[in-house]
Amino acid sequence: MSSLILEAVNLIVLSIPLFFALIGAEVAWDQWKGKGLYRLGDSLSNIGCGIMDQSTALFSKVLTVGAYTAVFHLTAMWRPWNLTVDWTVWALAFVLSDFAYYWAHRWSHQVNILWIGHVVHHQSEDYNLAVALRQSVLQKVLLMWVYWPLAACGFPPEVFLTCMAVNLLYQFWIHTELIASLGPLEWVMNTPSHHRVHHGRNPQYIDRNHAGVFIIWDRMFGTFQQEQERPTYGVTRPTDSFNPVYAQMKPIADLWNDLKRIPGLWDKLRYLLAPPGWYPDSLGGPQAPPAITETEVKFDPRPSQGTATLLIGRWVLLLVVALLVLSAVDNLSNVELALVLAWVFTAMAAVGELWNKGWGRGRLALATLVDLTFAPIMALVVEPGGNAYVWWALGLASAVATWWALSASNRR
Repeated sequence: MSSLILEAVNLIVLSIPLFFALIGAEVAWDQWKGKGLYRLGDSLSNIGCGIMDQSTALFSKVLTVGAYTAVFHLTAMWRPWNLTVDWTVWALAFVLSDFAYYWAHRWSHQVNILWIGHVVHHQSEDYNLAVALRQSVLQKVLLMWVYWPLAACGFPPEVFLTCMAVNLLYQFWIHTELIASLGPLEWVMNTPSHHRVHHGRNPQYIDRNHAGVFIIWDRMFGTFQQEQERPTYGVTRPTDSFNPVYAQMKPIADLWNDLKRIPGLWDKLRYLLAPPGWYPDSLGGPQAPPAITETEVKFDPRPSQGTATLLIGRWVLLLVVALLVLSAVDNLSNVELALVLAWVFTAMAAVGELWNKGWGRGRLALATLVDLTFAPIMALVVEPGGNAYVWWALGLASAVATWWALSASNRR
């Protein structure tokens, strides 16, 4: 089973250079045209959420793939057929997995306990290719059961995993505002226009266009919406942070705080299974999504140029570590992997909070802790050699530069 997990992860990992190349091209076009499609803090947060999703998948896929595989084998004795894996089975598996994805995606928008595993993807107030990388660490676990009927039908785990990986890769390119309409393809395929609607928080766009690859599911089941006015992106409960760790945790905290406010066990259970915005009559009843007034202001803290440059440098260091982990996972024990990922997540939180708020003793202490542990972490993810002094020098240089840049910014 571990080889299946690694194959599915590797398909995504191998696509990372292409993702960054396309994002770079879109950024270059955006700078040339001056459209303002990208904000650096938001993009770093998007990529950070993607890193958290892919790295935690190294653990969560043991559960999700294990469960799918278990259902596949446990139901074998009741299946009167055995599927011969040829092109027809692959094609059928791809279509059916996309059909299952439609329902998983739709339910994740219509059930509060499932929404916390998907809302992260919708938090960005921009819409660009970097938003495609913004994924939740909980989504796969909360929705894994939706795909079990495919296992019961006899589609092997390796076929299912490959189809879902391709499905995810397809959805990358539709996160763009650079493509208006694709003509007749709009009737069958999910396109940038259709998916822009899905990311809009305009009342008429909410809970529409849940398709992964084929928009026909939305047309068939009454959730299709044509793009009309330009969407206003984001969620009705804004995140107001570029810290990807906070972004992942906020939906859970919001759910917990709502549950504490709701009186009575029955209403608490109803809330968990109700759509976002539902509250019992004791708290005012269901709340409709707010209308778009065209006066909405995006969360957009802007550190000084020197501080921003410093924080980007810190982010490059943590990105290098994250990519090393994804490429060297076979050489790490579970404990070592957990330690390295904890460092990566802490490093992202430090950059995010410094970007959000700048100078602060607690934030500087967290960033310094990250710097001082950089060398030991690098010792885990690279082969032993004579580079220890280099890692220590980089960590100390990062710490000194952070204190200097933020102190200078604080004195302005």
